[in-house]
Amino acid sequence: MRFLISTDELAADLGDPGLRIVDASWHLDGRDARADFEQAHIPGAVFFDLDAVSDGDSALPHMMPTALQFGAAVGGLGIGTDDRIVVYDTAGLFSAARVWWMMRIMGARDVRVLDGGLPLWRAQGYAVQAGPAAPGPAHFDARLATTAVATLDDVRDALDQGLQIVDARGAARFQGQAAEPRPGVRSGHMPGALNLPFGQLLNADGTMKRGSALSQAFVEAGVDVERPVITTCGSGVTAAILTLGLAELGHASRLYDGSWSEWGGRADTPVQTG
Repeated sequence: MRFLISTDELAADLGDPGLRIVDASWHLDGRDARADFEQAHIPGAVFFDLDAVSDGDSALPHMMPTALQFGAAVGGLGIGTDDRIVVYDTAGLFSAARVWWMMRIMGARDVRVLDGGLPLWRAQGYAVQAGPAAPGPAHFDARLATTAVATLDDVRDALDQGLQIVDARGAARFQGQAAEPRPGVRSGHMPGALNLPFGQLLNADGTMKRGSALSQAFVEAGVDVERPVITTCGSGVTAAILTLGLAELGHASRLYDGSWSEWGGRADTPVQTG
């Protein structure tokens, strides 16, 4: 199954009644992604607020909501379970993968990521529109595939068993040489984890590498894609880029939803530097 769609393919499909386009932009620096959406978005797109569609009872950032909450939120965006869904972001490929993952594990039948996102769409001369979206309601029958989500205990067990934990953060954060952006979170990584900064899966134009180039990125990070993998990052966003890359190579993985925000924010979890 294909999980990426090109700008040309999406442009050819605009206006298809079964197509739903989702702007899933989110910025670590707190910039207002909804305001960006209202300034310019792909025609017909709706805005998915990653922070709002989350577990409001958790102190951790944008954790997975319940199936009931997710279904209500996504249905309110006019998206049904059986629609063809294309997710993109304004960075090229950053937060879109997280929403792609959320949609998939909540039961979406056909959801893809726009390769290169809005920057490539605009660079190739395709039209954008401004203003808020006003979608009609739809029914999204959300059912969480719990086996796709790794918990803190799952990660503890995986480390004890020598399984692969692959961290998408940059090398400086992984090695503990750079401070974490969230207060109270220690620097470093889980003992035994592997580091594959998500940017190493991308081309210069923000598209994802393919075939042998994509495989090689995992190999160079010491990842055996034939063995079980749990992906992680700072808060579960860019980990989904690794999950998307593995899916493109035909391999399933689990994503640690709490990621380093949870692990590094606790006093009872081991941290390694260097």
